[in-house]
Amino acid sequence: MFTTRPELTGTFGMVASTHWLASSVGMGVLERGGNAFDAAVAMGFVLHVAEPHMCGPGGDVPILLSGPQGEVTVLCGQGPAPAGATLAHYRGEGLDLVPSSGLLAAVVPGAVPAWLTLLRDRGTWPLRDVLEAAVGYAEAGVPLHRDVSSTIAAGQRRFLRHWPTSAATWLVGGEAPAAGSLLPNPVLAATWRRLVEEAEAAGPDREAQLDAALRQWGEGFVAEAIDRFARVAVADGAGGHYAGVLRGQDLAGWRPGYEAPVTFDYHGVEVAKCGPWSQGPVALQVLALLAGFDLDDVPATSAPFVHLVTEATKLAYADREAFYGDPAHVAVPLDVLLSPAYNDERRRLIDDRASLELVPGRLDGHGGPVDYAAAVARGARLRGGAPVEPTAAMASGPRVGPPTGDTVHLDVADRWGNLVSATPSGGWLQASPVVDGLGFPLGTRAQMFWLEEGHPSTLAPGKRPRTTLTPSLARRDGRPWMAYGTPGGDGQDQWQVSFLLRLVHGGMNLQEAIDAPSFHSEHMPSSFWPRDAKPGRVVIEDRFGEDVVDELGARGHDVVVGPAWSEGRLSAVAREVDEEGRAVLRAGANPRGMAGYAVGR
Repeated sequence: MFTTRPELTGTFGMVASTHWLASSVGMGVLERGGNAFDAAVAMGFVLHVAEPHMCGPGGDVPILLSGPQGEVTVLCGQGPAPAGATLAHYRGEGLDLVPSSGLLAAVVPGAVPAWLTLLRDRGTWPLRDVLEAAVGYAEAGVPLHRDVSSTIAAGQRRFLRHWPTSAATWLVGGEAPAAGSLLPNPVLAATWRRLVEEAEAAGPDREAQLDAALRQWGEGFVAEAIDRFARVAVADGAGGHYAGVLRGQDLAGWRPGYEAPVTFDYHGVEVAKCGPWSQGPVALQVLALLAGFDLDDVPATSAPFVHLVTEATKLAYADREAFYGDPAHVAVPLDVLLSPAYNDERRRLIDDRASLELVPGRLDGHGGPVDYAAAVARGARLRGGAPVEPTAAMASGPRVGPPTGDTVHLDVADRWGNLVSATPSGGWLQASPVVDGLGFPLGTRAQMFWLEEGHPSTLAPGKRPRTTLTPSLARRDGRPWMAYGTPGGDGQDQWQVSFLLRLVHGGMNLQEAIDAPSFHSEHMPSSFWPRDAKPGRVVIEDRFGEDVVDELGARGHDVVVGPAWSEGRLSAVAREVDEEGRAVLRAGANPRGMAGYAVGR
């Protein structure tokens, strides 16, 4: 099969990510004796600088990690809703949906506390060394990817009119910087330098320094700056003007936590995901449904493959809408949703025709209402050009509406048997103004909440939003095998499932499975503003060919043909043991977007 690059193979270390600078930095850490956790943290901070339209320090990160003994652990870097984020407050502002931009959508920033926690508990390097590359890029500037430049250009008018701190950070002489130019962020560099200095003031002990850095973030100068900034009303991207409800005490009262993953065994591969505060279990539900079909003889580029995966996806995502939420606040019946009996029953709903309905399961005492008709109507109004909110004058990106962003991903495997998979997101430069004195914006993850009573994802103080962020870590033969993931909102678990199926049933290697033509469904309600749905919509790369498009159309799918290299930004690293007992490491990265790279030896 054609691939854009070889699958990397070695024995020392492998890193892969959505940006070449992060991958290079991660490999440099491994070369200088750091472990996978040191490398992952260094990469995460570099991605905050190199892809600020995709992730930032004010955002969030779920992390899956595994040590040499094979245990898999979740580190939750998803901050909760602030104490002031009540339904009454948002309803009092006249809102039916949480805005997707501005300060009112901010939750507690979780990314940096998660990176610091991972470094303290599993890493070996001091904070100064880990931050060296990110500080250097923030001071000297990173070469802007074309998407960063175009994102800044799309927000230029908003920055100049409403967000002066963003104008000072992202614009050069009042204009968007050109692709390929160097854009420094000296304020962010100063923030990182101060964090290091405050940490080192705690003494020479590495762990004590990282505890001090966590305190500075949650209770010190960072929290104080965020508290001041969030109290002042700013314009969002849809014509509103709101102050935030995030306060310093919200940051002080939260720390990242470790959790057990949710797992499912598919053909001898145990896939581990984050809990239902993410959409992660939806991938396991798709696999549980597909386990009842024989896919060994179904080519991954055929219409039957696309049809089966898409129909299973519709059922699993319908359950996501009905049942998923923060399990600390709502009971999510994952044991039932992943059970053989439940999936045997649900599988009967899949036939040769494309479903045009959203059909969640029914489990007494669990779940909430799903208004699919309203989501479809919002989508229809969008496609008809009518506004869905009071105004949509500040459009950014392909959707009509307020600005949103995307996500990044990284994977690391080291020579000691450690694996890391992390999906940083949020804190997008286009979605919220830069916090004065810190050099980065807050996140807007509260847009994932609903403002209706009785839903598992209804907004509540202290509750984690049900996000789309979903890294993966798989075990095989009782050993840690593979870390993988992709950006892409609701598409993340769709692309990851197809990737895994190509490995298990198609006999592909990592790079072949990443490069293969892919697809995603837009049938389910979007997790992002304006929460629209497109019944039967499946988007496929044009490399599938006209015969596949025609057959899917004949089955009743609403087929949209996208560009040849447009579906997802997957990356993966793997660790296998050969017949002589030697650990062999592999890696692959996505060519789509012309930024992702794998590095290793």
